[in-house]
Amino acid sequence: MNDLLFIQQDVLPALLTGIIMTLKLIVVSIPFGIAAGTVIAIGRVYGNNTISFLCRLYVIFFKGTPLLILLFMLYFGLPSFGITLSPFAASVLGFIICNGAYNSEYIRGAIQSVKGGQLIAAQALGMTKWQAILNIILPQAFRRAIPGCSNEMIYLIKYSSLAYMLTYIELTGAGKIVASRSFRYTLVFTVVGVIYLIMVTLASWLLSLLEKKLYIPGWSQES
Repeated sequence: MNDLLFIQQDVLPALLTGIIMTLKLIVVSIPFGIAAGTVIAIGRVYGNNTISFLCRLYVIFFKGTPLLILLFMLYFGLPSFGITLSPFAASVLGFIICNGAYNSEYIRGAIQSVKGGQLIAAQALGMTKWQAILNIILPQAFRRAIPGCSNEMIYLIKYSSLAYMLTYIELTGAGKIVASRSFRYTLVFTVVGVIYLIMVTLASWLLSLLEKKLYIPGWSQES
């Protein structure tokens, strides 16, 4: 009974602020991460040799760099060059860079899965190359990239806990503060874990609905 009262009166109110801060990180990072991944993917597939090489280098570097190290570089390293970012800005920038590298791989694969003849046919109808890519290729590619990009969104929910290392008090940080004051670490972090589980489950359900909504007859796993 004491545990329930403690959770109700002390833990949940404190974690509510952390949940809001976590959602801010996720809501800002996801669209920009997809946009970055799209640009990198297009650069790799349709760019000239130099652009394609630079985009590939970006993916190799940021996929190979641990996210926590990247966050430390942005938050603690950039001030050496006269650039100071807030914990929120450094966290979001790190998530976008990392998320963009992984998303680009899913989107690149999806772009390459679209038959090249469609690009040629669109150009034969008078479209420029970029008009064909934006209006013909990408809409199909995005649908095919949804499962992979969805995984990255789920990972991002869990990766957001790393922002605490930059003193940004999101859900994990809020839980750490409550646990430190009460010394009830197991109970507090069990609640934090349950909240993450709920967020991941809800996001998975919504993304599954989106995938079904944008289902391409004759292509997806249901075909």
